[in-house]
Amino acid sequence: MSRFHSYINTAEKIINEYKGEQPFSVFIKIFFSKDKRYGANDRKQISTICYHYFRVGNALTKYHTQDKMIAAAFLCNNTSTELLEKIKPAWNEIVNLSVTKKMQLINNHFTLTDLFSFTNELSAEIEVEKFCTSFLIQPQLFVRIRKLGNVELILQKLTNAAIDYKLLNQNCLQLATGSNIETILAIDKDVVVQDYSSQQVLNFFIENSSLFPSKPSIWDCCAASGGKSILLYDILQGKCNITVSDVRPAILSNLHQRFKKASINYYKYFIADIANPAEPIPATIYDVIVCDAPCTGSGTWSRTPEQLYYFNADAVTIYTKLQKKIIENAIPHLAKGGIFVYITCSVFAKENETIASFIQEKFNLQLLQQNNLAGYYYKADSMFVAIFKN
Repeated sequence: MSRFHSYINTAEKIINEYKGEQPFSVFIKIFFSKDKRYGANDRKQISTICYHYFRVGNALTKYHTQDKMIAAAFLCNNTSTELLEKIKPAWNEIVNLSVTKKMQLINNHFTLTDLFSFTNELSAEIEVEKFCTSFLIQPQLFVRIRKLGNVELILQKLTNAAIDYKLLNQNCLQLATGSNIETILAIDKDVVVQDYSSQQVLNFFIENSSLFPSKPSIWDCCAASGGKSILLYDILQGKCNITVSDVRPAILSNLHQRFKKASINYYKYFIADIANPAEPIPATIYDVIVCDAPCTGSGTWSRTPEQLYYFNADAVTIYTKLQKKIIENAIPHLAKGGIFVYITCSVFAKENETIASFIQEKFNLQLLQQNNLAGYYYKADSMFVAIFKN
């Protein structure tokens, strides 16, 4: 048996044991920690086979697991691989064909929409074929340079370390996934690791500074680890009063560490379940409320393809109910003339445009801007943002 057949056998064992109850990255790390016989290259090869398998989603359901793995490797690569060379050399020789042609070779009835069986749920602006194709592609790493004056210095550091990069705009860097930048750049101090689309969701504040006070009060009501707060702080050059909240104490602890590195020293915070109307929330009125709402995360599934594989469409209804509850409890804290920002990393219309309509109708807010940020053009996540004025 070749080592690649051994890799496939191990990958099949892992996939059969995994039930989608935790992130696959966590599961496979635990798996390898229990079996020390796998070296670094072995772990990488096996992990790649598993991720390729999940990228095909629930397509090719009649295929044996190992056959589906080989087909997935064919679809997810456009250059020769050792695995295909050893196990399917005929496919390895034509691996640079278009995805559509490769699908026809695998199965004449196999189409792009088979990769994502929830296309009827997509926001109208999402380009279905491009979005479906994105599942076969590993997204890249993106870094935001916090101060424009540091751009040249940071680029020089990357060049000196022989790390390839692409400057997408004046302060957004695109790098290969897995690029080791932690020892080269000061994370959260000089740069923030932040997806390309996530960097764009608050551009409204760059272009419309006249719509809010010179030092606005801001509430990031679903703050998580604080990425959007740091972004807005940088856009406003620190001229703001920030309050952050989340229901999870552990993730707020992570936020405190990030804020410390980012030199954000003066801010307020509280732990609360904003979806619960009985939850005590400080009786404060804010000029800006940012609601980066919990969602299916469907715009990020090319990073975590196991979520596509195990997704239950009923989750959309569960999340939309949660989103409405959070909005209903947050908007009463918005000042007259204040700005409400609704964000998701979803591509589903019910979580995006439908919720935006709900906000307009229930609270009589004025919709100023609404965008689907299509990450598939940049090997990035896809997101949705809607901006309202009270």
